[in-house]
Amino acid sequence: MQRISIPEYAELSDKQKALYDGQIAQHGRITNMKKTLLHSPLSFEVLMEWYPLRAEIAKFLGDFGTYIFSYAVSSSNDCMICSTFFRKILKDNGKDPDNLTLSAPEQLLWDFGRAIVKNPHDISEDIYTKLKEAFSEEQIVALTAFASQMIATNLINTVLQVPLDEYLYAYKK
Repeated sequence: MQRISIPEYAELSDKQKALYDGQIAQHGRITNMKKTLLHSPLSFEVLMEWYPLRAEIAKFLGDFGTYIFSYAVSSSNDCMICSTFFRKILKDNGKDPDNLTLSAPEQLLWDFGRAIVKNPHDISEDIYTKLKEAFSEEQIVALTAFASQMIATNLINTVLQVPLDEYLYAYKK
């Protein structure tokens, strides 16, 4: 059961309506998580920085690498909404999220994403060695920052028990 209400558009302040309308204009919809975040416009704005950071890492990971990394973090975090969202993206791109065949660089992203969630205090030296071979320090920092944004999004959904958006029902594991 959700912990925080999802506000109706008519209940929103002018600032909240502008943020809502901006999401519709940019993405064609606004999710239950984003509607929930509208209770705190600053929180909404901070977490929507996920998009520019996603664009930054996609420059060196590509879209598929970004999806794999995001799915690894979200599924390891047991976030129903985010993991289902990335399952949808993977399936819509012809991939089976339950039986992924990954290249060595993609496997590294998968392993790093899962390790960040599983035990950030004890990520193996093997992973760091491979990261340093594949990416610059700037890119590793951006990847780690993106993972933190992913985790923050996961926490909002999980802690507040935001309901799964209807368009994701068919993709739920």
